[in-house]
Amino acid sequence: MNDFQAVADRVEIEALRGDFTDAAMMRDRPRLASLFTEDGALRMPHIPAEQVGREEILAGGERLQSQWDFFVQTTHPGTILLDGDTATGRAYIQELARTLDGRQGLNYAVYHDRYQRTAEGWKFAERVYEVRYLDTSPLAGSAPRTARRSGAVPADATATPAPAASFADPVSGERLERAAAALRANGFGAEILDDAAAARIRVKELVPEGASVLTGASETLRLSGIDEDINTGDRYDAIRPRVLTIDRATGADEIRKLVTGPDFVVNSVAAVTETGSLVLASGSGSQLPANAGGAGRAVWIVGAQKVVPDLSTALRRVEEHALPLENARAQAVYGMPSAVNRLLILNAEPRPGRGTVLLLREAIGY
Repeated sequence: MNDFQAVADRVEIEALRGDFTDAAMMRDRPRLASLFTEDGALRMPHIPAEQVGREEILAGGERLQSQWDFFVQTTHPGTILLDGDTATGRAYIQELARTLDGRQGLNYAVYHDRYQRTAEGWKFAERVYEVRYLDTSPLAGSAPRTARRSGAVPADATATPAPAASFADPVSGERLERAAAALRANGFGAEILDDAAAARIRVKELVPEGASVLTGASETLRLSGIDEDINTGDRYDAIRPRVLTIDRATGADEIRKLVTGPDFVVNSVAAVTETGSLVLASGSGSQLPANAGGAGRAVWIVGAQKVVPDLSTALRRVEEHALPLENARAQAVYGMPSAVNRLLILNAEPRPGRGTVLLLREAIGY
């Protein structure tokens, strides 16, 4: 290997390590997963957690991210030892974090890395996380929060405004209650549950055995285990596994009829407004008719980060937050981009009792 190639490889590997920290800080889990080889591994023995392959790294990261109140990671350069199309190295990490249940601390750690040159550039073949110092003393600081916009003039109009709250951050209990009340006023059923585990139990109570059930293509359903509950086993007449066995070229009409009018549709949404509206986005639109009214009953499971003040903010959340994350996931998993080709806005439920929204106190999905 010539000196120029060695320098180029070192620069690219250092950029890869920087991209990892940036994706973690920006809560962009699909991008983080794409930094690994297809069979790459992320191992964190102290948690303990071990994720092998991009799908596991994505799912594990979503579970971890949903617990954060805030998380700050700083990466310091370490060693890189090149060996042709492979390399090893270490990166040094400092982290500050607090979870929604109050756990918090400061730690210093080392990533022990293996890298692999691929057609897409250098990727992580393995990252092993070793904590060298941990301090769980209460942290004095906090993550900035922005009050909801209003027409009132602030007491100190010259003060520097706090940064806007992220679309990935769970909202307060008060805002969840406000959204639930508005949904009920608009004819939806609305319940506030602690977490995805509670939602998993509640879905089994709401959807009777033997019912025909269509699930949406939802990260919330996948991460919570609800997708697996419905689409495996024989508790329900699950529509999605049946659709996957039908040839799309010759069975398009059969697929259309199956997904349009099931007994139940179980899905998530891109946003819920505090004025009581639901917003769903789709690339193909195939799942929207059941949500709109084709299904006899509907159950939507919604993480606390999806609650927004109004419809304009909901549409912005779709474009600025949900679409980039779904696009990165689609590129990593399917090798093709995503798009918002169809939007469904449910402002009210004309058949009271048909639709139930399960609002979670935790963030899950995107």
